[in-house]
Amino acid sequence: MKRLTDNINSRYFEAADRLLPNKRRGRIIAFVESYDDVSFWRLLLDEFETPEHYFQIMLPNRGGLTKGKKSALRSCIEHNGLGKNLIACVDSDYDWLLQGVTQTSKEIISSPYVIQTYAYAIENYQCWAGSLHQICVQCTLNDHRLIDFNAFMELYSKAVYPLFVWNVWFYRKKLHNQFSMQDLNIDIRLKSVDVRRPQGSIMGVSERVRHKVHSLETHYPDAVNEVASLREELTSMGVREDNAYLFLQGHHLVENIIMKLLTPICTILRQEREAEIRRYAVHDQQYRNEISAYQHSQMGLAEALRKNTHYRECELYQRMRNDVKEFLSMLPESRGNDQQDTENLQSANQHQEG
Repeated sequence: MKRLTDNINSRYFEAADRLLPNKRRGRIIAFVESYDDVSFWRLLLDEFETPEHYFQIMLPNRGGLTKGKKSALRSCIEHNGLGKNLIACVDSDYDWLLQGVTQTSKEIISSPYVIQTYAYAIENYQCWAGSLHQICVQCTLNDHRLIDFNAFMELYSKAVYPLFVWNVWFYRKKLHNQFSMQDLNIDIRLKSVDVRRPQGSIMGVSERVRHKVHSLETHYPDAVNEVASLREELTSMGVREDNAYLFLQGHHLVENIIMKLLTPICTILRQEREAEIRRYAVHDQQYRNEISAYQHSQMGLAEALRKNTHYRECELYQRMRNDVKEFLSMLPESRGNDQQDTENLQSANQHQEG
């Protein structure tokens, strides 16, 4: 009887221990830029947790509510002595493309403790062409494919790529006041999209880009060869004319390209579904009930984009995964003695508390 009781108690305490799964695992703190970034990085880091280590995502608060890339990087770099217990997870913005021209760019491309997006920002992943149909389905509950999003975004990227390369050149030369990212955004925005003839909107962008590139070549003739060389360099980095949209400013991509594209498409898809409900409704009350249920089941477009996680097949996301794997490969087979881990984590906690 005593042996049975002991077995029951043993299983009980084992189960109780499992309620605190992180108790004996090494903790790796990941500093991110803002609240909006937490879920994105959690999705990535989740798949790399093991019985030996786990990630805890934190904001770089240091006696205040300061956020942003520089705060996340500073939190990581200032505590480099902690070894492999701290990483920074940040948007690349243009810093990866600048390849060390600025101090922030140097920090991002040289530190093994920095995991970057490669795409301009998290928003660019949420706008990945391969996931846009799923966004429309979530917003309209209609699986009708009106256009080929991959083909549209590839065509758009090819249209804007020549001017995008010029913009990167200006930033590398620290001459961005002469052709800023905001200037670029004005030239490459979509004014409207006709779903029946979507290529027409890209033709307008292509024409504006052509005029602007001609103007830049006229005013900066000595830069033409350098821009051509930069284009080759960017291509070797995986920044190609068919995926340029992934490297444009994230907020601009959402507001002035993707929303302009998806809004009329979602409008048509909702109208199709509502017409179907009207067609099959037996009487007005059934129609009103069904329309009400349909409308309450939809998700807003902006919300669907924010919650989009269907971008994990994007090639740049695979690069991030490889960076995490490379970072983890530097971890010792043993996490070291418990006392050392405790000291490292206490130091990180003190930093968090300011």
